[in-house]
Amino acid sequence: MLIQKIRSIFSGEFIRNVGWLGGAELCNRVFRLATTVTLARTFSREDYGLTAIVYTVVELANVFTLRQGIGAKIVQADREDVEVLSNTSYWLNWMLCIFIFVGQGVGSLIISNFYQNDRLILPITTAGIMYLMMPLYLINSALIQRKNKLKIIALCNGIQSLLANIVTVILALMGLGVWAIVWPMVLTTPVWIIITWKYQSWRPPNFFTLLRWQEITSFGGNLLGVELLGKIRGNIDYLMIGHFLGIEALGLYYFAFNAGLGISMNVINAFNSALFSYFCEVKNNLEKLKERFWISLKKTYIIIGPLIILQSCLAPFYVPIIFGEKWQPAIPILILICLSAMPISLGANAFHLLNAVGKTHITLYWNIIFTVAFALVILGVIQGGIIWVAVAVLAYQFLAVPLFTVWSFNYIFTKKLKV
Repeated sequence: MLIQKIRSIFSGEFIRNVGWLGGAELCNRVFRLATTVTLARTFSREDYGLTAIVYTVVELANVFTLRQGIGAKIVQADREDVEVLSNTSYWLNWMLCIFIFVGQGVGSLIISNFYQNDRLILPITTAGIMYLMMPLYLINSALIQRKNKLKIIALCNGIQSLLANIVTVILALMGLGVWAIVWPMVLTTPVWIIITWKYQSWRPPNFFTLLRWQEITSFGGNLLGVELLGKIRGNIDYLMIGHFLGIEALGLYYFAFNAGLGISMNVINAFNSALFSYFCEVKNNLEKLKERFWISLKKTYIIIGPLIILQSCLAPFYVPIIFGEKWQPAIPILILICLSAMPISLGANAFHLLNAVGKTHITLYWNIIFTVAFALVILGVIQGGIIWVAVAVLAYQFLAVPLFTVWSFNYIFTKKLKV
């Protein structure tokens, strides 16, 4: 009986897709472990601080590609609308990505002035080159997700991760500092073009069209706001620490995040990546949608719960052994940040649930509230140092995310929302 129950939990399309994505993330973590150890032993705290700023800028800029919003609209669209929406989305992607490339170059000057560090200008500008390649694969990637062929997305992630980590290790050992994380971003992006074109037959239109662009931007605009606010919320502690406490303090904090959340976030992201298409398949059937909501939560936490607790308990032992004695001051921060990952999947389930039934504006409103509240909390504790920032992140996650999830569930199912 117990064996049958376990088989039931770990079966079905959702868990198969998670398996593919999780496998890719596991490979990524294996590759990334060597990279993380190399960076920890070759980077100074200042190098880590500069890396955190570059990654933060790239993540925020990446939101404006509307990668999630436009792609989500293609995944959600009715079958007869897919072709026209794909063609229009292709040209929208080019317009957005060129704008982002130019904007990131200009923004690098402002950011370097904000942190009083000219070493940021060229790396941030160079990282923007990858946006000029994105339109060539974003539509193919969305169509692959629409068909639930997430093993192809996993293949892209796995191969890109392998190549990027190899290049990063080589450049770090050569002493290139922050450039060791910039060049891999640019040089490995073509992997997505090659693989998605091989497995998805859609090709760019040979004519320019913006037909029904309002429909795409309306849906994607709300998700743009949601994703942008999520990225701001996920990086605002970096921005504040770097500005108020200095680049070295940011380097220590960023190391704790990078070493502490690495394995856990890879597994969490694998589950979260499969949620939207999994919910969209039954978006018009509330009973089945409700069932999938609970199934996804149960399967997620059976795996990530023990993993997060185990990683937190082992941190005092593996950090000095693997990364070096110089990172021991980061251990308390690492443990707090690791535990703060526990509610993340809870919130992701609620967000994807609302988006699947077309209530992206509600997701946006909640994200505005979350982000403003989080910024005020961090601002209130930052003078106490990075330990207090980590405590604030942990408390915020455990208080705000469950509240939002309960409200979302009641809104959709208790009120019998018409979809």
